[in-house]
Amino acid sequence: MNPEKHDFEAVPLGWNRRHLLSLEELSAEEITLILDQAALFKQALVQRRTRLPLLPGKTCVTLFFENSTRTRTSFSLAARRLGADTVDFSAATSSLSKGETFIDTAKNIEAMGIDAVIVRHRTPGAPQLLAANLRCSVLNAGDGAHEHPTQGLLDIMTIRERKGKIEGLTIALVGDIAHSRTARSNIWGLKKLGAQVIVCGPSTLVSPRWAELGVEYSYSLDAILPRVDVLNLLRIQFERQYTRPFPSVREYAHLYAMDRKRLEKTKPDILILAPGPINRGVEVTPDVADGPHSAILEQVTNGVAVRMAALWLLLGPKEKGKLF
Repeated sequence: MNPEKHDFEAVPLGWNRRHLLSLEELSAEEITLILDQAALFKQALVQRRTRLPLLPGKTCVTLFFENSTRTRTSFSLAARRLGADTVDFSAATSSLSKGETFIDTAKNIEAMGIDAVIVRHRTPGAPQLLAANLRCSVLNAGDGAHEHPTQGLLDIMTIRERKGKIEGLTIALVGDIAHSRTARSNIWGLKKLGAQVIVCGPSTLVSPRWAELGVEYSYSLDAILPRVDVLNLLRIQFERQYTRPFPSVREYAHLYAMDRKRLEKTKPDILILAPGPINRGVEVTPDVADGPHSAILEQVTNGVAVRMAALWLLLGPKEKGKLF
């Protein structure tokens, strides 16, 4: 399908949501719809190399209570490339420091006439709380260790581009599963689209209870390498840990880092992802991170397209002929 203007005249049928809070609540059809829209936006940007003024007059606020580089920048670029205005909110200099509540802060921002809040918060469920109290759209940019839906979507988009499908693939998520919101979003999205998912890491970070969701678990990366199609190497999230889950970073790297030697044990067309920020030499060595099997920078590129698709589906006109 060519990404001509008529493809974006209205939000496609089949999308009736006001918020994007998690992949757990989306159907396979809704996930596919977002991925298809993201592919159109990516193609349009490559062909035109310009903005697509589809959301002029709309205003998006990035409400981030945790540090972020890629996600905040990606959302801001996505909104601007759709013609929307963006405002960055800084929690450190806000009235929260004077005792104002999280909800009151959000309601005051909404009262200024905004259309969407893109929120990142250390507390799981914070985006759902906002969605229950605001009239504008809410997009979850990561809530604690719960979910990071657009990261999951961009990972899945990258796999679909490289492999041509999701169904039937064996995909391993390696590392800090216990604290990873990216892992949870990937699991929900990949399982719904028909992939087999393996979670792998130290026993202190990988619970056998993941099997209750139909996910295989393993404590040995070397044991699963020959049969996986995709490896998604997750960062060890020391900032969310109260105790060290393994004796040393050096030991973790010895057992779980993807290096050239381990690469020789994989399928010839193995795809390697990492949501970032990557710790070179811990989750992956530089030669693998920068090698031909890696799609790490493609993930970043696809993140903008996915977030454009999410904003368009939430804020775009529901009927043709009503472009703003």
